[in-house]
Amino acid sequence: MDRALVERARDGDRDAYEALAHASARRLYLTAYRIVRDGDQAEDAVQQTLVAMWRELPSLRDLDRFEAWTYRLVVRFCLAETRRHRRAGVRQVPVDELLASTTDDIAEADLRDQLERALHELSIEHRTVVVLHHYAGLPLGEIAEILGVPYGTVGSRHHHALRALRASVSAGERTAITGGQPA
Repeated sequence: MDRALVERARDGDRDAYEALAHASARRLYLTAYRIVRDGDQAEDAVQQTLVAMWRELPSLRDLDRFEAWTYRLVVRFCLAETRRHRRAGVRQVPVDELLASTTDDIAEADLRDQLERALHELSIEHRTVVVLHHYAGLPLGEIAEILGVPYGTVGSRHHHALRALRASVSAGERTAITGGQPA
């Protein structure tokens, strides 16, 4: 992200903020969607993030940490959205937006579907670490800062999440090989 643009936005330049918001919106939405697994909740989390960016940007001390700071905001609002929906008793129905293209072969599409289902089965805390590390490409140390938890906690969540993902995909492969019957 352009440091000068962040500095101008921090100083109250609306045009600079709009440029930052436009540059960040897709990245934030993709992260939010992968965490909450619901398009409407992801949109709500991103909208709250963009509002918080405008309000809290003047307090950002290290301009070079802008992207990490926005990840921290979107994760905070994703967790809040999840809690709000859980309290309201709203049942999430995941919509798979990753439809297989005509060039995908069946095995790739099946593996992707298994992975998406397995990711959905993870707790929000574990899914957040996987999304930030594997989809957003952030190192575990930075994820620890974003989530405000110790590095060891992030490492543990990452380890257990990957183990659960592997087990789920492995179980799905066994079911597919035996013709839909559990092995």
